Amino acid sequence: MGLETGTAGQIPRPSLREFVSGAWSTLEPGIELLPSFHVDAICQHLEAVSDGRIRRLLINVPPGSMKSLLVAVFWPAWEWIESPGIRWMFASYAERLSVRDSVRCRDLIRSDWYQGRWGDRYQIKDDQNVKVKFENTRTGWRMATSVAGVGTGERVDRIVADDANNVVERESEPRRAAVIDWWSRSMSTRDRDPATSARVIVAQRVHQEDLSGFCLESGDYEHLMIPMEYESSRSRVTSIGWKDPRTEDGELMCPNRFMPADVERMKRELAVDATGQLQQDPRPGDAGMFKAEWFSTVDAVPAEAERIRYWDKAGTAGGGAYSCGVLVARSSDGVYYVQDVVRGQWSPGDRNRIMLQTAAFDHEQFQGRVTIWVEQEPGSGGKESAQESVRQLSQHPVYLDRVSTSKETRAHPLSTQAQCGNVKLLKAAWNRDFVNELIFFPRGKYADQVDAASGAYSKLAANASSTMMGELICAYGEESPGGDDRLLREAREDGTLHPVFADILDHMEGRVVAEDDD
Repeated sequence: MGLETGTAGQIPRPSLREFVSGAWSTLEPGIELLPSFHVDAICQHLEAVSDGRIRRLLINVPPGSMKSLLVAVFWPAWEWIESPGIRWMFASYAERLSVRDSVRCRDLIRSDWYQGRWGDRYQIKDDQNVKVKFENTRTGWRMATSVAGVGTGERVDRIVADDANNVVERESEPRRAAVIDWWSRSMSTRDRDPATSARVIVAQRVHQEDLSGFCLESGDYEHLMIPMEYESSRSRVTSIGWKDPRTEDGELMCPNRFMPADVERMKRELAVDATGQLQQDPRPGDAGMFKAEWFSTVDAVPAEAERIRYWDKAGTAGGGAYSCGVLVARSSDGVYYVQDVVRGQWSPGDRNRIMLQTAAFDHEQFQGRVTIWVEQEPGSGGKESAQESVRQLSQHPVYLDRVSTSKETRAHPLSTQAQCGNVKLLKAAWNRDFVNELIFFPRGKYADQVDAASGAYSKLAANASSTMMGELICAYGEESPGGDDRLLREAREDGTLHPVFADILDHMEGRVVAEDDD
């Protein structure tokens, strides 16, 4: 409709989807535009932004989805047909990407195809016509910049972030924080008219704490999320009534372009990033350290089990990191139970008060048979904070754990036991948040529950090793007056000690050294 040649000024603006079909060969001659529902969906939601039905839009789609062409090239050229006074700012993690799309948008507007239909409505001004910014004769302009780049002083009608997070910097907490700070601070005051201006973010997910994650957590954005492979459990109806048309889990987004073999190759190449970039779910996927299905729940924990409450401390009220105390029990048959989680974003004073109350509760409930461990972070500040906690809990059995290895290293033994089905959860309201943190680890926003659970597990496992060592010494002691562990060490030296017992002996010696160092 309306895309045939005719007299400029007499051709009405078509839908954005029809505009894309008509303009496609101008930008991509010789390449067929394959039909796909995801293109229709993106166009429908961008139209809803243009007509004011959506003011904040987040689009998460896989790589190769034409997202930059649709959002940064076709959309502004289409909206200028009827609203040439609109002012646009486009930003990416690299300015060259924003400039690339700026040039393509300008080329489309200046093309014979576009000018022959809508050329009388406005023209590109000769005195403001450069790659990073071009202006039209109706006061509208389009600027290309980068995250934290130039343009923060301009006021615009449309602010668009296209891949604000650089995938190669996904693990850099300072870089992720810088992107969020740029968006939430610098860009938050750039609206030309707060009543009508709009913001759009388009990206694939690269981390739980990327810009998309920040916007989802705010709850202010309409979310159009289209995974490469359909997941019925994550499908939602958007505010304009759109719903993913697929019905079977695993159906591909665009099978006439991405064949099953292509998708499997992408999964292999992306590895740990596949769930984020393809499925818009930034969990580590098959490469993650924990999986939800490894954890079953129970209604009760054996009363005679040995228990340790391990604390991972923070000290920011109302935000930032969490303080967390996880109670883990080990039964006589070697099964580990995560029995309780106490967690919050507390000030140091509130945290200390809650730690004392938790210790009193554990003492009452389990007749004083809960040992407390407090993680000591590196540095003098971590030492002083941990020692303060020990002093405050002095009426209870409490110890310091000076950590020196990475979170991943400390979590690995717990992961191994969980994979074997040897870690169970006492059924409680905290179960969901606990498992969610574990399955996102080590790429999730928080790791306090992982740290605390891993710490408690390691201490219980060490105690079990100590018990086994004592039994071994007794066994050897029947042949060795005094019952000491001399024969164990001699057996290790001459190679006759079983490898399992050798590992336990090494562990015990290392543990003694660590305790002596304290």
